[in-house]
Amino acid sequence: MLILASRSPRRQALLRAAGIDFRVVMPDMLDEIPAMPGARYGYIARRVALTKALDVAKRADGIILAADTIVVCGYEIMGKPRDEDDARRTLKKLSDCWHSVYTGVALVLDDRRLLGHERTEVAFRRLSNKEIEAYIATGESMDKAGSYAIQGDGAAFVRAIRGCYTNVIGLPLPKVLSMLAEFCPGDFRA
Repeated sequence: MLILASRSPRRQALLRAAGIDFRVVMPDMLDEIPAMPGARYGYIARRVALTKALDVAKRADGIILAADTIVVCGYEIMGKPRDEDDARRTLKKLSDCWHSVYTGVALVLDDRRLLGHERTEVAFRRLSNKEIEAYIATGESMDKAGSYAIQGDGAAFVRAIRGCYTNVIGLPLPKVLSMLAEFCPGDFRA
């Protein structure tokens, strides 16, 4: 049985849409990006995903799947906003520019581990202050890396994307499926 180590309803929905049979065991750790000066962004996302997977592996038996998504604009990592002011600042920074979305993926079973990550480039159109305020008022930005949901109302901000769309939602399905096939050949579909 596949165990998803994630609180994210978006990751759960993506796995269900792919027809993958799983159960959820939430990690105890907080979704905080650790300080790793000089580390590459893909490495950071993979390490956080591995930490989540190992946390759940202490309490559950089976193949553990964990993921962590970070948004990078310039050289700044933009995690989940702390509050509305942080979401406002993030959206203003993303306005009219390209940013990168990295999702680290970890699979753990006993002593076996497989790590990977996906990178997608996203461009926002220029956002007005009124649009940013209206979006923040929806509450959608508050639990998302980069303060937006591409699968929700935040889709209106995107003018271009290069790479895996589901990665921007929080789980690069093509990567996950190929990793599962490599890690444990078998069928996880319901």
